Amino acid sequence: MTLKTKDLTGRVVVVTGAGSGIGRELAVHAGRRGATLSLCDRDEAGLEQTLDLVRASGAKAEGQVVDVSDAEQMAVFGKTTVEQFGVPDLLINNAGIAVIGGILDTTLADWGRLLGVNVMGVVHGINAFVPAMAERGGGHVVNVASAAGLLANPQLGGYSASKHAVVGLSEALRIELAPHRVGVTAVCPGIIDTAITRNSAYRGGDAAARKAKTAKTYARRGYTPARAAANILKAVDRNRAVAPIAPEAHVMYVLSRIAPPLARRLSAVMAKVAE
Repeated sequence: MTLKTKDLTGRVVVVTGAGSGIGRELAVHAGRRGATLSLCDRDEAGLEQTLDLVRASGAKAEGQVVDVSDAEQMAVFGKTTVEQFGVPDLLINNAGIAVIGGILDTTLADWGRLLGVNVMGVVHGINAFVPAMAERGGGHVVNVASAAGLLANPQLGGYSASKHAVVGLSEALRIELAPHRVGVTAVCPGIIDTAITRNSAYRGGDAAARKAKTAKTYARRGYTPARAAANILKAVDRNRAVAPIAPEAHVMYVLSRIAPPLARRLSAVMAKVAE
């Protein structure tokens, strides 16, 4: 089933990590298009702000404070959503975190957090919702990865690893769910001006200076979460397997497929510039 997002009246949309950034804008866009929303985030204040925004536009929405890395919490979120609204038509596994730094500077605790949220959070979302979607025979799953999941970045070692896992998981799941008429898209946004640059842990070197430089670069780039959300929904309409969003993500995707050695050299140069 190809889900068309222009009119989501009567559709149930689930968004994790809906308390800010791309997740919030996806909720706002879907709500304006008539969707019934089930939202979660571990940030209660941010989640409440998103709920206020979508309800102000007339959307029906409920939210739960959930840590996606916790399988039990996600199972409860899934059960509650289905009981309240029914089986989702669109599941967006958006929640994610970043650690900025090379692999040698990334701690074991960092690895635990990165894989717990970025990989197992997606797995828990799939486990909570997708069996019912497959049984019904229709719907779409969006797993938000990263351009760093297309082209490894030495300044984002652990993050790159986690997002490569999301892309691979998504492509495998897409093939598995095709007979059930459930589409799957791995979204790779690129440089989007969200709070992740300010909220991430920085490892190695002058962390404060690097954080300020990164935030400034993303702000100067000016690609907003609202613009990213609109293009993510277009990717759903087109049933894309892998969806780069910002222009640099498209370049990274193409280079990683047709010229891997050149892509690796480019990644090394970009990492030097970012230092």
